[in-house]
Amino acid sequence: MSSSTLPIPANIKFDEAIALTQAFLNQLKKKELTSSQIQKVVSELVQTSNGARGFFVTYLTAQDPICDEPQPEIIAALHAHPEIAADLLVKNIAMSTAQQLYHQRRNDLEMVASSATVAARTTEIIQQLKLPQIQDMCRELVDTIHNGSGSYREFLTRWGYDDEQNNSIAQIVSSLGIY
Repeated sequence: MSSSTLPIPANIKFDEAIALTQAFLNQLKKKELTSSQIQKVVSELVQTSNGARGFFVTYLTAQDPICDEPQPEIIAALHAHPEIAADLLVKNIAMSTAQQLYHQRRNDLEMVASSATVAARTTEIIQQLKLPQIQDMCRELVDTIHNGSGSYREFLTRWGYDDEQNNSIAQIVSSLGIY
């Protein structure tokens, strides 16, 4: 096991977070990190918005089965930063669900599979975290879709999701059974 961990800058940029997460995944795959190092790296990454965004975009899309079942240390690190983690996870489940439909319509089966992987990994993390913030945000997202207004209106509008995509998001989020 390595005695060093990846240095995470306090004011990390999004692209730096992506690169550091890739390096982290390489070390994780090679079993070069102790449990405490795993938790420390992820915790330091997800304590800022840029770090968390870079972590999730890399972790959720990595073409490596090591990301299919998050280690308890990763869950613990995410649990330590509930607001940032909850917000990004709820948005990731929505985006990956909508993207599956988008890619199905274009008959891009490779991208459908990629979006399905992101949705499955996000669902796994959400269900393991059991954060009340995620429950509240999921409820708000579904309410926004059903009412046409609410705290997620800007998010849904920015991405231009149509009725079918919004209904699919509401169905998937409701099926998580977390609220």
